[in-house]
Amino acid sequence: MPTKAVDIFSIILPTYNERQNLPLMVSILNSVFATVPDADYEIVIVDDNSPDGTLEVAKELQSAYGSEHVVLRPRAGKLGLGSAYVHGVKHARGNFVIIMDADLSHHPKFLPEMIALQRKKDHDVVLGTRYVPGGGVAGWDLQRKLTSRVANFIAAVALKHGVSDCTGSFRLYKRSVIDKIISQVFSKGYVFQMEIIVRARRMGLSIGEVPITFVDRVYGTSKLGADEIVLYLKGLWKLLWAL
Repeated sequence: MPTKAVDIFSIILPTYNERQNLPLMVSILNSVFATVPDADYEIVIVDDNSPDGTLEVAKELQSAYGSEHVVLRPRAGKLGLGSAYVHGVKHARGNFVIIMDADLSHHPKFLPEMIALQRKKDHDVVLGTRYVPGGGVAGWDLQRKLTSRVANFIAAVALKHGVSDCTGSFRLYKRSVIDKIISQVFSKGYVFQMEIIVRARRMGLSIGEVPITFVDRVYGTSKLGADEIVLYLKGLWKLLWAL
């Protein structure tokens, strides 16, 4: 009897000062994938020279879980979130790629449902979304919630991308799809995620959505500030005229 093919999921985790969150994240991912049938995984950690010693913690995790499950692809400095994903994808070996935050804002418990939806519908992309029934946000104040909602509304009106949460970064891609799209992307930072979705829509790709609860980080401080908001608006304007 022929052996059933096993999907390999490459989870890209960009890190900067995540030494407290990373061990728990890796542990939960390991437990979650033990429940997913016909699946193996690797966690590609892209650390941008964190001063808190994140890379040293990652090396300990690699020793504990094995180099086949924890892959280290560090960079020399803080070079940006979008380029971290590009770097991670380039070094991934899976036929599926998952991108998510390393700070536990994106809980791995939602991955089995995202994988199941992809397998059932053969979606090219599956989004973990905050803004459909069953999804939500925990730990944000009113200002942060309004900022996110307004950012998504502006993007939806301007870009007509047709998804509920285009700024989120909890996603599952077919490897062939993300390779094709990412070679065309020029945006940086948070707009990077939007450009991928807009390009996916214009390529006629199939996009599914799974409700998730986004939980504000337990350890460390949020990287979203006024500078990031200004960069988002500038990036959105550039994207509007370039596509």
